[in-house]
Amino acid sequence: MDKCIFEGGDHKVILLGFGESAKEEGVPSNQYLIVHKNIGVLIDPGGFGLFPTLISRLLKYIEIDDVKAIFLSHQDPDVSGGVNIWAEMTPARIYISKVWLRFIPHYDLKDPSKIVPIEEGVHDIEISEGFSLRIIPAHFLHSPGQINVYDPVSKVLFSGDIGASMLPCSENLLFIDDFEEFIPCIEKFHVRYMASNRAIRAWINNIKDLEIDIIAPQHGFLYKGEVKDKFIKWLSELKCGVDIIEEINGNSY
Repeated sequence: MDKCIFEGGDHKVILLGFGESAKEEGVPSNQYLIVHKNIGVLIDPGGFGLFPTLISRLLKYIEIDDVKAIFLSHQDPDVSGGVNIWAEMTPARIYISKVWLRFIPHYDLKDPSKIVPIEEGVHDIEISEGFSLRIIPAHFLHSPGQINVYDPVSKVLFSGDIGASMLPCSENLLFIDDFEEFIPCIEKFHVRYMASNRAIRAWINNIKDLEIDIIAPQHGFLYKGEVKDKFIKWLSELKCGVDIIEEINGNSY
């Protein structure tokens, strides 16, 4: 499935893949494409096996030579496993946190000069004249080098593993309707994979001044409107990771 989740003037955001590939075997993931005028940006393009499906969909919206940037939210193979073929097929620069820069050679890129390390802190990266994306640190959620990408035109926050849910779960089709009913779809993952409530609150502090219409995670359903606000509040109060280490270890200190 590919679906346009924002369209305004010469700007579009497309959900390019929605976890429907059998090749993903239990870890279904979402891939996103931003098109601004004639410039394309891929967010978390996923593993090697997804490339044929995604490229056929991408060509509905943009030429492959117009893909100028690829952002990897973190180092996991469901995010970046196919980055070598995207690097060969497009002129895109590939952005990833500098924390994970030394792992990139394992993907056997023929032109490592395409890799751009993302520095720490909130900052903007210019994609083309008059169009920039904002980098939001999301460290230890779950990756110590995770970043989020915020598109100020569409007001979509691409949140990586924050907000992730495993499919199939609930009767939602794309956007979550009932957050309270949806909590069981996200709770176990966030309790185990998010490092701590302190890390969550640092992320919330980074996004609190942004105008966010949609939170678009790398797995599962998307959040908007009241559901988005309820999710952030729920997350702000969640005990997870090292907050409950004794429970996870089955002992106390």
